[in-house]
Amino acid sequence: MPGRVCCCCAALRPRYKRLVDNIFPEDPKDGLVKADMEKLTFYAVSAPEKLDRIGAYLAERLSRDVVRHRYGYVLIAMEALDQLLMACHSQSIKPFVESFLHMVAKLLESGEPKLQVLGTNSFVKFANIEEDTPSYHRRYDFFVSRFSAMCHSCDHDAEIQTEIRIAGIRGIQGVVRKTVNDELRATIWEPQHMDKIVPSLLFNMQKIEDIDRIGPPSSPTGGEKEENPALLAENCFRELLGRATYGNMNNAVRPVFAHLDHHRLWDPNEFAVSCFKIIMYSIQAQYSHHVIQEILGHLDVRKRDSPRVRAGIIQVLLEAVAIAAKGSIGPTVLEVFNTLLKHLRISVDFELGDRRSSAGSATISTSSKESDERIVQNAIIQTIGFFGSNLPDYQRSEIMMFIMGKVPVLGTNSQSLDTSHLGDLGTRRIQIMLLRSLLMVTSGYKATTITNALPPPFLDPLLSPSLMEDSELRQLVLEILHNLIDRHDNRAKLRGIRIIPDVSDLKIKRDKISRQDVSFMKKHGQQLYRHIYLGCKEEDNVQKNFELLFTSLALTTIELANEEVVIDLIRLAIALQDIAIINEDNLPMFNRCGVMALVAAYLNFLSQMIAVPAFCQHVSKVIETRSLEASYFLPETIFKDKCNLPKSLEKHEKNLFFLTNKIAESLGGSGYSVERLSVPYVPQVTDEDRLSRRKSIVDTVSIQVDILPGNNTEDKVDNTEEITFEALKKAIDNNGLEEQEKEKRRLVIEKFQKAPFEEIAAQCETKANLLHDRLAQILELTIRPPPSPSGTMTITAGHAHYQSVPVYEMKFPDLCVY
Repeated sequence: MPGRVCCCCAALRPRYKRLVDNIFPEDPKDGLVKADMEKLTFYAVSAPEKLDRIGAYLAERLSRDVVRHRYGYVLIAMEALDQLLMACHSQSIKPFVESFLHMVAKLLESGEPKLQVLGTNSFVKFANIEEDTPSYHRRYDFFVSRFSAMCHSCDHDAEIQTEIRIAGIRGIQGVVRKTVNDELRATIWEPQHMDKIVPSLLFNMQKIEDIDRIGPPSSPTGGEKEENPALLAENCFRELLGRATYGNMNNAVRPVFAHLDHHRLWDPNEFAVSCFKIIMYSIQAQYSHHVIQEILGHLDVRKRDSPRVRAGIIQVLLEAVAIAAKGSIGPTVLEVFNTLLKHLRISVDFELGDRRSSAGSATISTSSKESDERIVQNAIIQTIGFFGSNLPDYQRSEIMMFIMGKVPVLGTNSQSLDTSHLGDLGTRRIQIMLLRSLLMVTSGYKATTITNALPPPFLDPLLSPSLMEDSELRQLVLEILHNLIDRHDNRAKLRGIRIIPDVSDLKIKRDKISRQDVSFMKKHGQQLYRHIYLGCKEEDNVQKNFELLFTSLALTTIELANEEVVIDLIRLAIALQDIAIINEDNLPMFNRCGVMALVAAYLNFLSQMIAVPAFCQHVSKVIETRSLEASYFLPETIFKDKCNLPKSLEKHEKNLFFLTNKIAESLGGSGYSVERLSVPYVPQVTDEDRLSRRKSIVDTVSIQVDILPGNNTEDKVDNTEEITFEALKKAIDNNGLEEQEKEKRRLVIEKFQKAPFEEIAAQCETKANLLHDRLAQILELTIRPPPSPSGTMTITAGHAHYQSVPVYEMKFPDLCVY
């Protein structure tokens, strides 16, 4: 009787349950009963409405077996689920999928590694299935969390740990593929998911760095990729970034910064650099500027961190920019430079702040901080230079103007970096850093015309007198000029100041001077001559300054010199020789001899370039005489470590100097217009010369105006002359005076006929400026505002204050009192 009851109950069970029960053998070692599995599959395909019940029943059995640790039946149940999932494709599969995912979640929640791997494999198979209709209610939050946790497995057994991590990475890869193919794929890009997925992948990718340090890694095969968590994580990370779009790019990149910050991977930054290389090469090219903006933003956030951390971020930016510069990085070009220049100023501020705080107590830590800040500054300069040098020429010219506009220069607009709180030392540091950046940007720049390379808004501040107060600043300015003027790569051949025996051996490349270049020299040639002239008069010049000045003259001759410019350059060289001979600026003897050596080296080069035999003969003769009698006038001798300097230059013979009349005779026979050689070179005067703190290049006459009583009269010189008969006779005789007036008029007429317009304008402007200055002094002393009861305004500390005067204390003129 009991047996009949059991048979009756079994017969009353639903058919799908009987078919599910039949696939499980009595011994789980026998595996899935294939014949009954085929029946179950045929039934599920024939009656798809039963799929949800089949899935629910299988899930129930699997849950029971997991609790009872009957892992053999668990494997059979998952195999059956996988076969049903692959065989059934219809809209009715949606409820079955929910049961399937529920069973996978049960396996992942178990503490048994084998079950976790089993659930992951089933989920990966499910992720590769393309569903016919989208699922609007399905979410993968649990799977993202669980797979991310598996990626951080720390099992004591290394093999099990690797196995679980690989399963976690493959699970994340499956989630990414499933959600990207789904209509609701945007859910995976939410920050709460990316904050789990990206750090999990980066955590496993760090193993690559250890492999690289041991030796160069060989290209992995397909099997090695599946067995190595680091390589598998990198492939998954690349796939994730490759699927990112415009709207979710930032959500995928920001967790990278959080991971690098949390694990302190900016110093050293090898892993950070490799991560962003992967990012830049994996994303679509049009989204590169998003990554660069995120790096710049993170640099702003970490601006108070240690110098090495900031340097690590900047080096990462350098690598990202190097990759992005090959394509298009959108509107971030100026933003990159603006942010970097801002951090350059911050770094200089930190360096000077540490120096001021440690004044009087020099410590090792302070010096190390300063050296670390120098690392930051060098990284910024390297980034600016590398980025700028990879830009197209039209963008590079804009960047050159942008950086030059940031250099603190006297008399320029307020777009430069704010250095008011840094003082003179900080301003000088900023100038040096920016000019070094500009030097790197201009490296390799080849403009079609010199006007494009040196436009007036760029040339004027570059040649500003305020950039000539320091030897290093002058060197940087000259090197920048070399980059822009040298369009045929001749600078390396002219390196070092020397007497070149045969210029033809240098194989100098040059083209015919274009009209644009001729026009440029007519407009701005005086500025270049003036800069070289003033640069030779500086007392802190060293050998490098003279070498760069020689290169500047030589490159100007090669690239920009026609017959008119050649005459101007010769006049400039003679004027430099007069600086050393007359010595109105009280230069040291080394500087005077250095200027003489510079003139000798340049005229030797120029004479061979224009190939006028008489001119070459005169220059060679002077150089030969100097080598015998005054070798310290030659660069090979004066720039040696130990050189005997003369006590004075007044006693030297004329055959040691280059003479204007000899040069005029030699060039006149070759068709050169030598009339202007007789007019001495006078540098052009600008407004900055009067505003700057430097000494004026024009000798000014001191005019003493004594108006107010009480001035000291002891220092006045009695210039009265004794009146005699001879003096009266000379005053009556006007013949001598008329001859002097005629000679003066002749010189003035000759000057206006032969001298270039720029020099005439410069001298007239000098006289006008002197007259204006003296008139302003006189008016300042004589004109006083009348007393007012409302008071007089005084300015102290930038604020205006009024000091009232009582009426009874005011002094009125006599005519106003009755």
